[in-house]
Amino acid sequence: MSMEDGSRKRLGRGLAALIGDVDTEAVVHERSRLSRRVPIEYLRPNPRNPRKSFEEADLADLTASIREKGIVQPILVRTVPGPTEAYEIIAGERRWRAAQRAGLHDVPVLVHNVSDQEALELAIIENVQRADLNVLEEALGYQQLIDEFSYTQTALADVIGKSRPHVANTLRLLKLPEPVLGYLREGKLTAGHARALVTVDDPSAVAARIVEGGLTVRDAEALTQQEPKRGGPRPARPDKDADTRALEKLLTDSLGLIVQIDHKTNGAGAVQIRYRTLEQLDELCRLLKRD
Repeated sequence: MSMEDGSRKRLGRGLAALIGDVDTEAVVHERSRLSRRVPIEYLRPNPRNPRKSFEEADLADLTASIREKGIVQPILVRTVPGPTEAYEIIAGERRWRAAQRAGLHDVPVLVHNVSDQEALELAIIENVQRADLNVLEEALGYQQLIDEFSYTQTALADVIGKSRPHVANTLRLLKLPEPVLGYLREGKLTAGHARALVTVDDPSAVAARIVEGGLTVRDAEALTQQEPKRGGPRPARPDKDADTRALEKLLTDSLGLIVQIDHKTNGAGAVQIRYRTLEQLDELCRLLKRD
């Protein structure tokens, strides 16, 4: 390991301790030394913040909590050079937005003067630890560190505190087409859904079927196994002629459940219907028993 890699690891752990739940005597002393209260109008958002979306319901809940209990976790900031006192938010923009709504005049901050690189690391670490980023924002944050500061995936994993496969798999999602990324932004697809789409030949079409059908991740994985793989040969379907596939689609659309028909050469076969909830199973049973 190079000295640079080692320092990055120490930096990542130090930043995580500063904003996390670690309460060693040294960390508590450091927080006390750096903490102060400042007028809320002295703060401004960080344009490099990887988090771009702030759900209205989450902000409303946090605003109510701040009105009742105040801000428990200080906002992490760095000073902004200029003739007047000002601070740029490194981590805690959601708390700052909610504090404005709650009518606070000042807020607790931790002043930590860091470089652009360290500020971006801090923002990503804090948001990942709190699970505040959607998977697309997380991937874009990782890519920003790679593009601007020449991180390898291994060095990035060390600093962020994630495994290298997690970083690699998250970054792969950025290769998906824009319609799929739109579903991710809107919360219509989860990270599990998106990972199942990475290797298919037409992820946009498959994503639309997943969203329209309200498929679980497991159902989506089963669906993508039937799809042509990107960069590979189309899967052989000796038992699936055009009529069979048309019938599968007709039944799937009619029932709202994934239907698979498998024929054997002797004329026998099987029909498989996938359901996600007991309510769907009850409805299926009702339809089958109908006179």
